[in-house]
Amino acid sequence: MRRILLTFFFLVSLMGFAQTEEENQEIRDITATVVNAQTDFPLESVHVINLNLVKGTITDQNGRFTISAAVNDTLYLSYLGFKTQKVRVTNDMFRFGDTKIALTELAYALEEVIVRPYQLTGYLEIDVKNLPINNSQQYSISGLPTSYEAGSKNPSAVTKVLGAILNPADLLRNLFGKKPRQMRKLRQIKEDDNIRDLLASKFDRETLMELLQLEKVDIEDILNNCNYSKSFITTANDLQILDAISSCYEEYKVLNRKQ
Repeated sequence: MRRILLTFFFLVSLMGFAQTEEENQEIRDITATVVNAQTDFPLESVHVINLNLVKGTITDQNGRFTISAAVNDTLYLSYLGFKTQKVRVTNDMFRFGDTKIALTELAYALEEVIVRPYQLTGYLEIDVKNLPINNSQQYSISGLPTSYEAGSKNPSAVTKVLGAILNPADLLRNLFGKKPRQMRKLRQIKEDDNIRDLLASKFDRETLMELLQLEKVDIEDILNNCNYSKSFITTANDLQILDAISSCYEEYKVLNRKQ
């Protein structure tokens, strides 16, 4: 009899645990307020992204936002001039509904900047010789309409370019095959206007790294091997970088399908 009772209580506990887990995984709307940690004033137009669901929103004039989330999802908050912050969603945030999230201002130490203007003479032949030289190397192959930028004089740069052209399927498979789940997020990211607006205003790759779970060096490696120039990789905003990665990934899927 005791064994039957123990089994019964065990099954009841197990069912209660399963029900709690199901509730924790339920996607619901969560509302919170973002404030300045120093002044406690609400912050308007803070970008909030649910990294798990790949959904974004922005705070209103009162610093409030509403976004879909489940327990243990990660919210990523970004605001110009403030330190980005990641917040884990808890049950309390659903129960009480008045969560306050504080962002800390960044302190910038301005260094002395020395401006050295070019000493132009007005004579084209002389001034052209004084312009800085672009050290990036361009390689062209007979029969192909475009040249490819290797970025350095290192002999391996030539190998990298030839590898990208002559065996692109293997190259892209090595790059994208390591992160298939993150790469599938590309389409979701591109369809969310709030996330696209945020990426269009950023140049640090920080948000992309969080969304795709890639290191900055991985992003640069992908673009290098997809024949994007060094100048594009260093000057493009995060949205342009996202579109470039997406284009390269689509090429990978087509090539992979043919294998």
